[in-house]
Amino acid sequence: MSPATDPRTALLVDFGSTFTKTVAVDLSEGRILGTARAPTTVGTDILEGLTAALEILARETGRQDYDVRLACSSAAGGLRMAAVGLVPELTAEAAKQAALSAGARITGVFSYGLEADDLADLARSRPDIVLLTGGTDGGNRDAILHNARALASLPTPFPVVVAGNRSAVGEAADLLRASGKDVRLCANVMPRLDHPDIEPAREAIRTVFLERIVRARGFTGAAALMDDIVTPTPAAVLDAARLLSQGADGEPGLGDLLVLDIGGATTDVHSLSDGLPSRGGAIPKGLPEPFAKRTVEGDLGVRYSAGSVADAFGVARLAARAGIPESALREALARYESRADLLPQGDPVLARVDQALAEAAALLAVDRHAGRYERVFTPLGPQYLLHGKDLSAVRTVIGTGGPVIDAADPAAVLACAVAGAPDAEAEILRPARADFLLDRRYLLAAMGLLGRIRPALAVRLMKRELEALSRPSASTGGTST
Repeated sequence: MSPATDPRTALLVDFGSTFTKTVAVDLSEGRILGTARAPTTVGTDILEGLTAALEILARETGRQDYDVRLACSSAAGGLRMAAVGLVPELTAEAAKQAALSAGARITGVFSYGLEADDLADLARSRPDIVLLTGGTDGGNRDAILHNARALASLPTPFPVVVAGNRSAVGEAADLLRASGKDVRLCANVMPRLDHPDIEPAREAIRTVFLERIVRARGFTGAAALMDDIVTPTPAAVLDAARLLSQGADGEPGLGDLLVLDIGGATTDVHSLSDGLPSRGGAIPKGLPEPFAKRTVEGDLGVRYSAGSVADAFGVARLAARAGIPESALREALARYESRADLLPQGDPVLARVDQALAEAAALLAVDRHAGRYERVFTPLGPQYLLHGKDLSAVRTVIGTGGPVIDAADPAAVLACAVAGAPDAEAEILRPARADFLLDRRYLLAAMGLLGRIRPALAVRLMKRELEALSRPSASTGGTST
C-alpha cells in the first residue's frame, strides 16, 4: 500500500512480543480517535492478532479505513545484534551505542581480534545482524580485516553492517561477501578518536531489519495491510522521547527527560540529556555520551526474567520490599517460571510481588544506565571523573510498559528512578527530583511512528495524553513529597 499524499487519518501499530497495540489518529483535527490491543499471534500468523486488534478498534472508532498505516515491531524476539569493535572503550562502545539506538537487543560485544571462543559465543547467541567496526579513518586496518575473515568463517548467514576504518572496509566487505554474507557498508562509527558518528550505522541497521528480519518472521500478510513496518519498537519509543524532549516545528518540548520501559523480559531506559557534569571541575571519561541514549537490561523483567531480578536485587530485599515472607516470594517466582502469562487477578500476594519486581527492575536498570563520579588523585590535587551521564538535572520521568502501567502504584515504580529512592545507590547520578508521567494508553511507540509524518502533532498529543502522577509518600516505598 502507498500512503495518501495528504492523509487525514493514521493507523499506528506496534507488534509487541505480547500484545499488538493499535492507535487511530485524526490528523486533520489533531486528536486520538481510539486505541486497542490484542494478543500477538507470532506463534501462528501475526495477522490474526492484528485483525483482532483492528476489530476492537473499529468498534471503538467506527472506522476501518485509514489514509496512512505505519507499524513497528518487537515481536518474535525483536532485533538481536552482536557488535564487534577494536578497543572496548572506543570503537566497540560506539558500535554498541549504534546498535542500541537502532532498537536492538545486544547479544554480545566483542573487542580486539575475534578468537575461537569469541566465534563460538557469537554463533551461540544467534544474532540477526552483526555490526563490524574497528579503527579510526586512516588508522588500524589489521583488526577489522582479521575480524572480517573470522566472521566469514562462520556458516551462519547473518547480515553484516560494516562501519569501520574507511581505508579497510572495502576489503573487509569483499572477504565477507565471498563467504555468502549479505554486507552493508556505511560510514565509520568512529571516524576520529572521541568523535563517534553512529547515525549512518543506525540507519543501515534499520534498513536490514526491514528488508530481512521482519519479512522472515511471518509478517508478510500483516505487512500487506500496512504502508510500511518502519522500525523496531524500541527505536520508535526512543524517537518519541527525542521529539517530546526537543519539540518539533515550533511545538516546544519538555526538555531533558528519562523514559523507563519495563517489560516481561527486559527493561529499557532512555535518557534525553547531554548528561554533562553538574559538579564543577569534573571531567567526562570515555566517549561523549549521546543526547538520546538507550540501554536495555535483558535480565530485568517481571515475568520471563523475574528470577533474574530477584537474584540481582536479592531475594531477602525483594521479599521485604513486597512485605511478604521469603517463602511466599519464592513460591510466586516459581509460578511465574511455569506460567509467564500469569496475572494477579485479585491475588494480593501476586500483586505485591509484581509491584516489588517492577520497583526492583526500575532501581537496577537506572543504576546501570546513569553515570557516577570517580575521585582520582593527580599532581594538582583530587579531581573527579564522570563515567556515563549525569542525569541529576533531568526533571521529567516517564513510565511505560505493562508492569508500570498496570502496577498497583505506578508512581512508586517511577520514584525508583530518582535520587533518594529507598535501596537506590547514593552515588548513582539519577534525577535529583522529577515530575512523573505515565503512558497509560501505550502511546509512545505510536507517537514515534507519527513523528515521521507529523512531528509537531506527535509532540502535542504526548503532552496532552501522558498522565501526570502525584509523587508517592514515603509509606508507599517511593520518595517523599
